[in-house]
Amino acid sequence: MKLIVNPEPNESPASGEHEAQPLPAPAAAPLTSLAGVTPFPSVQRPVADRGAADRAAQLGRDAVLSATPVRLLTMLYDRLLLDLSRAEQAQLAENWPAASEQLQHAQAILTELSGSLKLDVWDGADGLLALYTYVTNALVMANIHRDVARTRESIVLLEPLRQTWHDAAAILPAAPATLGAGALGIA
Repeated sequence: MKLIVNPEPNESPASGEHEAQPLPAPAAAPLTSLAGVTPFPSVQRPVADRGAADRAAQLGRDAVLSATPVRLLTMLYDRLLLDLSRAEQAQLAENWPAASEQLQHAQAILTELSGSLKLDVWDGADGLLALYTYVTNALVMANIHRDVARTRESIVLLEPLRQTWHDAAAILPAAPATLGAGALGIA
């Protein structure tokens, strides 16, 4: 499964007062650190559309690769909440394959977020890691037991964090992406 961070246009990550900020490219883009993960099944486009779709996908990849660490984090949270919202809707509709796909993608994002924490740099990293672990386990159980309540609980736990990261990103000065960034305890 590819880790996709760009939400589709005109979709919000969760039903609520906060909407996802539109991203520059309409296509989904993989996060390069999970290159070996099996991709989502893709829909074949007609040959005439393929060139435009390839250009859009490249723009999406470029947006992710050129994003600052803070922007990448907000993109991940946006996509995480979008996946959870989609999973909840699929569970309510009893579309278990679609719900499972969305829950697994959300778990992949949480794995990426967990792996990016720098436990020795930020005092709050241990608590955030515990939350990520709890939510990941809740999503596994939501998938196994087809439990929409656990999916909803995960949304309720993560939405305030998504909004907090967006608020923090808005007050931080824009800085170019650099390797080894992590002043906030994240890569």
